[in-house]
Amino acid sequence: MNQDTFSRRTLLLGAVALVAASSLRTLAQGTGPAIHVMKDPNCGCCSAWIDILENDGFVVTTEASAGTLLMRYKLDNGIPQEMVSCHTGRVDGYMIEGHVPVADIRRLLDERPDAVGLAVPGMPYGSPGMGPESQREAYVVYLIRRDGTTETFSSYQAA
Repeated sequence: MNQDTFSRRTLLLGAVALVAASSLRTLAQGTGPAIHVMKDPNCGCCSAWIDILENDGFVVTTEASAGTLLMRYKLDNGIPQEMVSCHTGRVDGYMIEGHVPVADIRRLLDERPDAVGLAVPGMPYGSPGMGPESQREAYVVYLIRRDGTTETFSSYQAA
């Protein structure tokens, strides 16, 4: 075997390995938990949060809703008015209100508390989908209990 053959073979094997690795990543995306998100069709930060979920393997479906209909959906599903944000997701029986980080959603699904779900009220800058984490303002992720009370699930300090 001469040097040219070895180089072409090495190059070909390297290319095959790259294609295989890329295909595995594509297969891994969209194989995680399914989440359905109700959102205003014109909201860019909601779409940015959805992109973050999809990049982490969540299978996301969306439904356009706004105004009174969206607020009614939140309240009917146990989200207290003081916990509302711009979009609402449902994943495996839990409600996810606002810009909740993926790590917190995964923790919720692992721990399975008896709760309505999680909420990040408002739209804190630097939360997922709301600008760079490096400029994040402090915020809290709340666990919403079935009786409507809330407690801190996790907190994020200002960057």
